[in-house]
Amino acid sequence: MGESVSLTADDGHQLAAYRAEPEGRPRAGLVVIQEIFGVNGHIRSLADGFAKDGYLALAPALFDRVEPGIEIGYTPDDVTRGRDIRAQIAHDDAVLDMTAAVAALKGEGLKVGVVGYCWGGSLAWNAATRLEDVAAAVGYYGGMIPDMIDEQPTHPVLLHFGELDQSIPLEGVEKVKAAHPQIPVHIYPGAGHGFSCDQRGSYDADAAKLARTRTMEFFAAHLG
Repeated sequence: MGESVSLTADDGHQLAAYRAEPEGRPRAGLVVIQEIFGVNGHIRSLADGFAKDGYLALAPALFDRVEPGIEIGYTPDDVTRGRDIRAQIAHDDAVLDMTAAVAALKGEGLKVGVVGYCWGGSLAWNAATRLEDVAAAVGYYGGMIPDMIDEQPTHPVLLHFGELDQSIPLEGVEKVKAAHPQIPVHIYPGAGHGFSCDQRGSYDADAAKLARTRTMEFFAAHLG
């Protein structure tokens, strides 16, 4: 369904992005932010799914700052490799690349939302706190969010966490809730990290379905 396009960040860095278009006029644009595994088959399938729901989806390849075209799976070795690649990318540079995707969709005259998973979940938080041209953001199990609770969202944001996520202790999630009581923060009983990814051993079909329903209702309310 989708195609590869090119984006240019404000610092001149060029990166690829996976673009999935809906049938007919898009109801809005969605930037889909990757995990630490690149714009792999899972991320492309998410973008395709959002396109089927009427959104123009764009998934920027954040790993292009290390090496173009990196996409990996979900084995323990893949996790180690993904973490190593992620460590080579400055967080502010990832925000620049996300901003380039937001700007591309806004340039097409669309309201823009951001949805991110894992590393992308933390970046979705930054979309709500740092970017002007974002109408709404959704973060799935963003592990850096508890360390960025001093940042104040200026746009609607929705957060999803797994109850048994060993990467994000509930203590950190509770800090987010206490610091931002106006933000809907959903905790999924029995779910671990990556519960929304059907290619991971931690996939929880019930939690994933409920989280997606909430996500789509949220975007319908704030994006149209």
